[in-house]
Amino acid sequence: MFPVDTVSIPQWTSQGVLSPFNPVAPTQTDRSPYLVTLTDLILRYATSEDRTQILHGFLDFRAKLHSAHIDNGFQWIDGSFLEHIEMIEERSPRDIDVITFFHPPNGRNQADMVHDSPRLFNPVHTKADYHVDAYFVQLNVDNPEILIEISTYWYSLWSHRRNGQWKGYLQIDLSSADDQVAQVNLERIMYSGGQP
Repeated sequence: MFPVDTVSIPQWTSQGVLSPFNPVAPTQTDRSPYLVTLTDLILRYATSEDRTQILHGFLDFRAKLHSAHIDNGFQWIDGSFLEHIEMIEERSPRDIDVITFFHPPNGRNQADMVHDSPRLFNPVHTKADYHVDAYFVQLNVDNPEILIEISTYWYSLWSHRRNGQWKGYLQIDLSSADDQVAQVNLERIMYSGGQP
């Protein structure tokens, strides 16, 4: 289950990214991936029509995961969606990058789940269907070294922009406990013209 001691999402640095750590206390645990709620993500990043559409797709993606009984684990959120990409590259974000770390339901494995829901596990389709660049990591693997290797790969990839600039990203709970509140907040923002 998700820890209760979440933090608020840091402000963008002057370079338009999340700091990978708290610059006031750089050795503390308040660092990337920042543990935040789904509602915090909505309230912070639903600032334009493009961003609200991406978040709407992300909530639909989560609903599809939950309907497939994938609700035990967490998600890392990253990509240009978390950056002030409108300032950095003078464009809107195109999607949201998500890695879902999950425990398969009822002893099933990821191969069975891919067979049952191939579009849900294919990033080409999740981008088209939900504006989500989606990847999956099964948590109950027999070889913990593989899990460490996969996590290290994603951490090293996501902790830097393509130009080498170090940056932070977010972690949210995979359970559906906050999804309804997040959906209500997103709808309120969409109907008010993009103002949280």
